Amino acid sequence: MEKLPPVEKVYEAWTALADDRYDLSPEALVVRSSDGSKEYRVTWDDGGRYRSNDNATFWQGYAGYPVIMALMLQGRVPFNGEVAAWFKGIPWKALNDAHKRDYAAALTEAFERAGLDMPRQLQAEEAAAEAMEALRELPVSVGRPARK
Repeated sequence: MEKLPPVEKVYEAWTALADDRYDLSPEALVVRSSDGSKEYRVTWDDGGRYRSNDNATFWQGYAGYPVIMALMLQGRVPFNGEVAAWFKGIPWKALNDAHKRDYAAALTEAFERAGLDMPRQLQAEEAAAEAMEALRELPVSVGRPARK
């Protein structure tokens, strides 16, 4: 992957997976935001191009959490269901807004809300690092949805 997302997007993907906020079909993934106010659609092609209307992918040009979810569901990025479950119910939109897009500060608060002790926090960080390494190695590109 050319431009890597912040590691915190892996945690957001875990929460959406743990919260079952998605619908997967053979041609697309639809994900609902943590506050339910938005839906994001991810599509892909055989050439490894992932397109999404989430803000990170659309505006920043890196894989947002919906794209990361698609890659996890397709088995292209490791997904640790036990660790993901620790982040069930984390309100990422509210945290990111409260911390003015300081994703590291939002993650610190998410660890607190999840009640993770240091060993579990380290286990989560290790699993997120594995996901990031897989993203780094993937021969895929991301971008905005094609205009119709």
